[in-house]
Amino acid sequence: MSYFNNTFWFKRFAMIISFIIVSLILWNTYVFFQRFKQDERSKMEIFASAIKEFESNTDLNASFNLENKVLEKIKGIPLILTDENDAIISYHNLNEKKATDSIYLKKQLLVMKRQNAPITINYVKDKKQFVYYRNSDLLYKLTYYPIALLLILVLFLSVVYQFFSSNKIAEQNKLWTGMAKETAHQIGTPLSSLLGWIAILKTENVSKDYISEIEKDVYRLSTIANRFSKIGSLPELQKQNIVEETKKAYDYLKSRTSTQISFNFEAQNSIINVLLNNELYGWVIENLIKNAVDAMQGKGKINVIIKEYEKQVKIFVSDTGKGIPKSQFKQIFKPGFTTKKRGWGLGLSLSKRIINNYHKGKIHVLKSEPNKGTTFEIVLNKAI
Repeated sequence: MSYFNNTFWFKRFAMIISFIIVSLILWNTYVFFQRFKQDERSKMEIFASAIKEFESNTDLNASFNLENKVLEKIKGIPLILTDENDAIISYHNLNEKKATDSIYLKKQLLVMKRQNAPITINYVKDKKQFVYYRNSDLLYKLTYYPIALLLILVLFLSVVYQFFSSNKIAEQNKLWTGMAKETAHQIGTPLSSLLGWIAILKTENVSKDYISEIEKDVYRLSTIANRFSKIGSLPELQKQNIVEETKKAYDYLKSRTSTQISFNFEAQNSIINVLLNNELYGWVIENLIKNAVDAMQGKGKINVIIKEYEKQVKIFVSDTGKGIPKSQFKQIFKPGFTTKKRGWGLGLSLSKRIINNYHKGKIHVLKSEPNKGTTFEIVLNKAI
């Protein structure tokens, strides 16, 4: 519990610190942007003063040198000099090839008018010129800096969130694994006792049929205990006949299901070898058949069909139940997802993990129609 509390407060603290840091950076960026913009304005005012000086100075060499020095200072800041009627007199720091097009110059002039107020030059009585300019490329890049910073922050927070989420999930998985193994251990004690009682019953005058059924249930409990003990560890796969292993799970549930449900089992061949952990694979088949029984509400038909291909074997489990909406085809395999009033929503999630992760196969909903039924497909590689 302390781990989750510490994680909760650490995440909150990290978010607050991140927000403060980003706010300070954005504020400093804004201040720098305004200063840089003011600096460009000052340069334009110097340029305007130089133009005025140039117009009134009779020394052409001195004026030419002054203009060159000023132009060197404002390098990188696009500008256009116009008269009172917006006629373009000259331009600087624009694309030389594009600037030969008058339409391009007019568009640039409109951009400049939107960005900055013009600087007026009064060099002769009743005559004015105007200096229009737009932000330099450096200033443009600076405007996108906060956006880039926010994207980096979002990425950083996403990584942090994923890190803590994965840690939380890993911690929960350890808890579930420990509970499963402890359950298997606890089941082991009464199982041993039951086996002893079965041995005693065999010596008494008890029907062999009764003892056989009890043995089946005890074997079933033993299988369940073994399944739980394997959770969290990589199971051992052995070459097994998948037809036989599927039939075992099928027969067990068939004999313990309502007679209002008809069962059908088909297989192309009697022997198809696959690398299996028979206990875990049997768990998958049982989950699918149990879900089918629930979907049909105790009345309908279940088909289990095995088809062999060149390199693969496919197992189809279908029912005539209420069906699954297409939007839930993938959701039903997520842990905790269930449409039942009672249930943990772990059966199909575990089935997918057993087939996909342990057996390197695939399990999915092949097709489903409302009130007509659902077909699950399991695909496994054949043993070489």
